[in-house]
Amino acid sequence: MSSSVFAVPVSISHNSLRRIVIGLAFVCPLAAADVVADDEFAIGADVSFLPQAESQGVVFTDGGQGKPGLQILRDHGCNWIRLRLFHSPDRLPNDLPYTLSAAKQAKALGFKVLLDFHYSDTWADPGKQFTPAAWTDLDHDGLVAAVEAYTRDTLVAFHNAGVMPEMVQIGNEVIHGMLWPDGKLPDRWPEFADLLNAGIRGVAAAGDDATRPRIMIHIDRGGDVEQTQHFFDRCHQHGVAFDVIGQSYYPWWHGSLDDLRANLAFMAREYDKDIVLVEAAYNWRPAEYRDKPGPFPETPAGQREFLAAVHEAVRQTPHGRGKGLFWWEPAVPPGPIASRGLFDDQGAALPALRVFDEAAANAEN
Repeated sequence: MSSSVFAVPVSISHNSLRRIVIGLAFVCPLAAADVVADDEFAIGADVSFLPQAESQGVVFTDGGQGKPGLQILRDHGCNWIRLRLFHSPDRLPNDLPYTLSAAKQAKALGFKVLLDFHYSDTWADPGKQFTPAAWTDLDHDGLVAAVEAYTRDTLVAFHNAGVMPEMVQIGNEVIHGMLWPDGKLPDRWPEFADLLNAGIRGVAAAGDDATRPRIMIHIDRGGDVEQTQHFFDRCHQHGVAFDVIGQSYYPWWHGSLDDLRANLAFMAREYDKDIVLVEAAYNWRPAEYRDKPGPFPETPAGQREFLAAVHEAVRQTPHGRGKGLFWWEPAVPPGPIASRGLFDDQGAALPALRVFDEAAANAEN
């Protein structure tokens, strides 16, 4: 399908557009037609905290040798990194200049990049999807236009900097919608679909066919078949065209490893989509959620066992549809979630990183 299909005149209403594209989303998604699918398994990490940590003087070590954090990840076989982007953050670093700089560092080391649009000035997740302050006075049509233009202009900036992402998320953990209250679920599915499709059109407008990123829709229901089915069936019904299903899986919230395996199998069977576990993590020492014991001890060895088990689950997804796994934040800053990182309090690499070595070796065989 040509990208011109999505370059609709502004005089066409969004309801009309929905009727035009409904039913096409799972049959001939935009990005799948315009980019070459990447069969490489993503051994990845969200490193959005890492540049900030190093700018504050944190030194990471591997086997006693100090190295840049990205280099350590690359040395252990990581081939993708994920970067979150906030619209106009007040205190958090993840604005456009910061994220562009991080992408340049990653690309220089040979990483591929997944850009995670939060469409918010701060964290967007199932419990909050705050509209950026700059957009709070916009009506629905204004928000749709803003999402499309912002997505396009951001990706043009990446393209002009020579660091076009290979994949883009339209929203972060959007199981309850995005840009609340306009796109809040469950009551506003048509409006939410308009916003997703606006982001998708923005991706299409940002580059030519050779450079256009693949498009991911990301929810946080890694072990929940029922809610996964409800969400992606509704996406289908509302004509949302995308390439990759993204899921989060934290065992404190998202079920057992068997639940994860069952959902991976369901998604592979039900939808003609690649699947990436785009967020996963486990503590290397006891921390929060002590009343919700996980599948392994909260020790460095237990963290390694968790990563190995989750990696194997994704690899064993039926029909070869499991395409990657991203650790959420190897360089978590000090605080209640610091124990989810892949480096200890002194910045030393933890044993779980060896799972990435094994994953990379298996990929070569």
